[in-house]
Amino acid sequence: MSKEIFLFKSYSDEDCLESVRRVLERGTFWANGPEISEFEKRMAEFSERRYAVALNSGTSALYANLLSHGITSGEVIVPSFTFPATANSVEIAGARPVFADIERETLGLDIEDVKKRITEDTKAIMPIHFAGAVSRDIRALSELAKQYEIPLIEDNAQSLGATLDNQKTGTFGDSSVTSFCFNKVLTTGEGGMVFTDNEEQVEKLKLLRSHGRAQNKDYTIAGMNLRMPTVCAALGLSQLEKLPQMIQSRREMAEFYDSHLSGLTEVKPLTYPDSNQSVYCTYNVLFKDAETRDNSASFLKEKGIPTRSAYSPTHLYSFYIEKYGHSKGDLSVTEDISKRGLTIPLHLGLRKKDLEYIAQTLKELPKT
Repeated sequence: MSKEIFLFKSYSDEDCLESVRRVLERGTFWANGPEISEFEKRMAEFSERRYAVALNSGTSALYANLLSHGITSGEVIVPSFTFPATANSVEIAGARPVFADIERETLGLDIEDVKKRITEDTKAIMPIHFAGAVSRDIRALSELAKQYEIPLIEDNAQSLGATLDNQKTGTFGDSSVTSFCFNKVLTTGEGGMVFTDNEEQVEKLKLLRSHGRAQNKDYTIAGMNLRMPTVCAALGLSQLEKLPQMIQSRREMAEFYDSHLSGLTEVKPLTYPDSNQSVYCTYNVLFKDAETRDNSASFLKEKGIPTRSAYSPTHLYSFYIEKYGHSKGDLSVTEDISKRGLTIPLHLGLRKKDLEYIAQTLKELPKT
């Protein structure tokens, strides 16, 4: 291929550049400009929640959100099939992440396994929506959380704008968090946001993100600097204008992959029912076993197509093994999918001939 293919590529255009340029040329309010509150307002409207609070990363948003719920001890049920930030935020907040297994349809938390792991010390359930889709059991998880009178906190870093039966991600739980990291559908380079309908929670989040400083300039809690820079909010506003079109383009790319890969035996795309409308933050395929996946990844690399394993199990990282004694075999579905899953390129920088080349190369994978 004459043009390098990237696994991820952030979207930008002249409007994005101009939005950042205006902030820089203004020369003031680089850290607390009016674009911050406007971005929060517009994102709350898009996400169908009353409030949104901007922070400097998705991880900061997870951490601050846990504290705003008063979670500084006890247990929080999380998936292991996720980026470590999900569990790390729980750990740093002072609670213990309890890992639960996933289901095989959308690779979200399995309601039946979660039920087995709830104890009197469980303070919250924190599922993720994987790859742009909606977690299959999200409504059942919400009902379970209500039954135990604990919050359901949606880690919606990857699925902003996705819907299940026309209900948006981030509206199933008590609160939700998204990320604007470089590989997300809407990106500001780094950044995150908390969504909630609770005004008291919003006020606490604003204290937590700015050193605990109240409006009267008193410092009422021990906060940190978790503020989003103004240029990030300006960039986010520019991208938000185009978000529906960006999502539609991703869906069309995914449909192209689906149609070309559906008959293959070596590799199977991760697909969803019509009621589950993914935004395709990433596109993922599954192989029959780890050896086939690894050999296929090497073959694709030789052909100029970058890939990565979907996730490694968080519970099997050294920190969680050494602190909590986790071992292989603890979460059978998570460990199986982690060995067989692969993320392939899907982003707005891909041309039609790039998609055709990737799909054709997948059809040429060596048979095992």
